[in-house]
Amino acid sequence: MNRNQNPMRPDNKNFILAIVLSMAIIFAWQFFYAAPQAERQAKIAEQQQQQTQTGQPAQPAGAVPGNPSSGAVETRDAAIAASARLPIDSSKLVGSINLTGAQFDDLKLKNYREAADPKSPIVTVLSPSGTPNAYFAEQGFIATSGSTTKLPDTKSVWNAPAGAVLSESSPVTLSWDNGEGLVFTRTISLQDDYVFNIRHAVENKSAAAVSMIPYARAQRQDTPHVSGFWVFFEGLLGVHDGALVEEHYSNLAEDGAKVVKESKGGWTAFTDKYWATALIPDQSQSITSTYQHFKIGARDAYQVDWLAKDALTVAPGGTGVFEDHIYSGAKVVETINKVGEDLKIDKFELMIDWGWFKFLTVPMYHLLEWAKGIMGSFGLAILLVTVLVKLAVFPLANKSYASMSKMKKLQPEMERIKAEFPDDRMKQQQAIMEMYKKEKVSPLAGCLPIFVQIPVFFALYKVILTTIDLRHAPFFGWIHDLSAPDPTSIFNLFGLIPFTPPHLLMVGVWPLLMGITMWVQMRLNPAPADPVQASMFNWMPVIFTFMLASMPAGLVIYWSWSNLLSILQQSYIMKRNGVDVNLFGNIRSSLPFMKKKPEAT
Repeated sequence: MNRNQNPMRPDNKNFILAIVLSMAIIFAWQFFYAAPQAERQAKIAEQQQQQTQTGQPAQPAGAVPGNPSSGAVETRDAAIAASARLPIDSSKLVGSINLTGAQFDDLKLKNYREAADPKSPIVTVLSPSGTPNAYFAEQGFIATSGSTTKLPDTKSVWNAPAGAVLSESSPVTLSWDNGEGLVFTRTISLQDDYVFNIRHAVENKSAAAVSMIPYARAQRQDTPHVSGFWVFFEGLLGVHDGALVEEHYSNLAEDGAKVVKESKGGWTAFTDKYWATALIPDQSQSITSTYQHFKIGARDAYQVDWLAKDALTVAPGGTGVFEDHIYSGAKVVETINKVGEDLKIDKFELMIDWGWFKFLTVPMYHLLEWAKGIMGSFGLAILLVTVLVKLAVFPLANKSYASMSKMKKLQPEMERIKAEFPDDRMKQQQAIMEMYKKEKVSPLAGCLPIFVQIPVFFALYKVILTTIDLRHAPFFGWIHDLSAPDPTSIFNLFGLIPFTPPHLLMVGVWPLLMGITMWVQMRLNPAPADPVQASMFNWMPVIFTFMLASMPAGLVIYWSWSNLLSILQQSYIMKRNGVDVNLFGNIRSSLPFMKKKPEAT
């Protein structure tokens, strides 16, 4: 057979293959990875609560110190009650600092709750060592080689002024005396919403100079639960001399490796989807940072730390001073950016994972924020942004829809060709393709407006999943969280049947509306002459419905509203071009059971 006689041109084959493969990859990822990963992480979190034993890791010489352990996991409340503490009470934070070791190990966020229910507990960020999912930060000194100077450690009990409470307006100074002529003080103040500024001072009343090396560390005990999404990073994070470091918990645990980075300034952190704890040294200081995993008895532990390269030396009768910072709290874009600018932290904005397409995601975030200021809610902001996106791509959509209108005018000629070659489908296809070429129209023009949305869709997807602003942001009706999937499902009659469908069958109202509007939009155009294309276009809305069902409701609302606007826009353009909008006729011709049967002769 001559290649030119092939009714399906190679570019159409490649196009169809690309669409099928793309949808297959996304669907397979949802089926084989996302859902199992979520279930697996839930089981891990449950197992962590049941762990009952721990131990003390061996620490190599010269390393940042480890943490003492009682040998058994205790409850968070019991651990907090067992030690003297400095209360923390600010507009955003509540908790306490453990005066034993001066550890930041009790911190909750007043403005965020565990669930969308306003009665659910507020979010806990830090918890004492030895408790389930312990998570804490501390600073201190290690001795220089050969030094026998007594330095404060994790067992040292610091003194706090009686009745002192740390808040934005009330800094607090802790003190510890080594009994050998050295007095250590730490003045802790709250800077911005979630930044603890710590001024360390060492007063030397002895007769000899003393040297010590500053350090800071953050540690997590038990493997943290991660969301499992590929669009944002969760794990051990940092920036050193401009280079981003990302270490997954699973990689460190499997490899048993210790990642060491040297830099001037920079920062190191644990980052979750919405929360983070970062250690921020003086940006003029040269440091060695470590990312590591080790065992505390049967428990996994992960640690990030920095160690100054230069020792702090204090002459007799003198006082040595240095400052560093701890960021612990919500990853609010405005706050992260402000802290990075105020403290001149190298690339601190990378605390939020904007991804490779930052040039799209950051403008989308700011556009949503602006729209929310006008509309009053993120749900309505998404609707407004959709309209603005439609206006921005109107020239392209107008050209596409005009091409489709022209193609629809060719319907009589297509019918004539089919009548001319009633029994030769190959010649039908070849003649129709020649007609398309002559009239300079494309049967795939109807898909262009859909694929133009994909970069916008991805940017919105990234913003909704990554930024904390849309967490628990409600919409009308049953949508209480735009960052979570539609909680309803057609497979339990939207809650009428007391049955929770499997993950892949959670197809709610909004995904169904999205699929229906997508299918109707595609029916504005006559079905492609090629049966493979026609079949693909019929099934595409069904596949997209199941794919988007597990995605954030905000995305599905965007796509549904965008489809409706596209239907109105295309109908208007078709009428303006003198084309009859035979929507019902196209719907009927695309459904086999509604097609008219040929009359018997």
